[in-house]
Amino acid sequence: MTIAPERTADLYPSRDTSEVITPRKDPVVWSQPGPAGPFQPSELSDFERDGFFAIGELLTADEVAVYRSELDRLVNDPEMRANPRSIVEPKSQSVRSVFEVHKISKVFARLASDPRVVGRARQILGSDVYVHQSRINVKPGFGASGFYWHSDFETWHSEDGLPNMRAVSVSIALTENFDTNGGLMIMPGSHRHFVGCAGATPKDNYKRSLQMQDAGIPSDEALTKMADKHGIRLFTGKAGSATWFDCNAMHGSGDNITPYPRSNVFIVFNSVENAAVEPFAAPVPRPDYIGAREFTPVR
Repeated sequence: MTIAPERTADLYPSRDTSEVITPRKDPVVWSQPGPAGPFQPSELSDFERDGFFAIGELLTADEVAVYRSELDRLVNDPEMRANPRSIVEPKSQSVRSVFEVHKISKVFARLASDPRVVGRARQILGSDVYVHQSRINVKPGFGASGFYWHSDFETWHSEDGLPNMRAVSVSIALTENFDTNGGLMIMPGSHRHFVGCAGATPKDNYKRSLQMQDAGIPSDEALTKMADKHGIRLFTGKAGSATWFDCNAMHGSGDNITPYPRSNVFIVFNSVENAAVEPFAAPVPRPDYIGAREFTPVR
């Protein structure tokens, strides 16, 4: 395991007695025009403005079939289900997420190093990158629960120790994302301010938060103001489509009560120049399979 650097000044305080909103102190796109890659300059500008960028077809149908088969294999493997990397639905006890798929699966490892994927991460973050987190999210039909509104960076900063907003996520659809089956919602422009949430981090918070998040949730008042100001964008798309979004974008998803499953693979890239330090608002870091402490660049 790589030893984490010493903790730096806390630019984004959270998990205190009251909610505090802090203007963003970091760039969104870290180098423009930056290194050559799949993104066009206008697309990077759109990402900088909105905090996200959607791609209609990142993967071909044949590629989707390979990744979907691997997702099904992992979800249906009894040994994998018993692994702590697997998170189950609190009611149905069906698998909700499987973490660190880029390490436990050669198939998903290839996806994380695909130039169409990692190349875009390098363009946005302006450096070499490593995988801070990877997972498959499974939302089977008829009752899979959603993910409440949150900024990923709030958790990654508070509980994993990422010092700066220099991480980016990609969510790649492996089933069609309709407007009815619990798709990703983002507030465009919300990445420009950080919501420091009230309340301390519970002990072993990750054990509950990955099923139903409580800590690190903005107040209803803050969410209402943000929604009024920024609006809400719902992402739909065929299997193989992808959405890139900034680590501080306010996002969430609803329950899936339709018959149609929604399954995605999710990869978080962090700059090697933004390696995790000690957590800013938790006694110990989350397990490595949730927030990496190994910072080897993706090649």
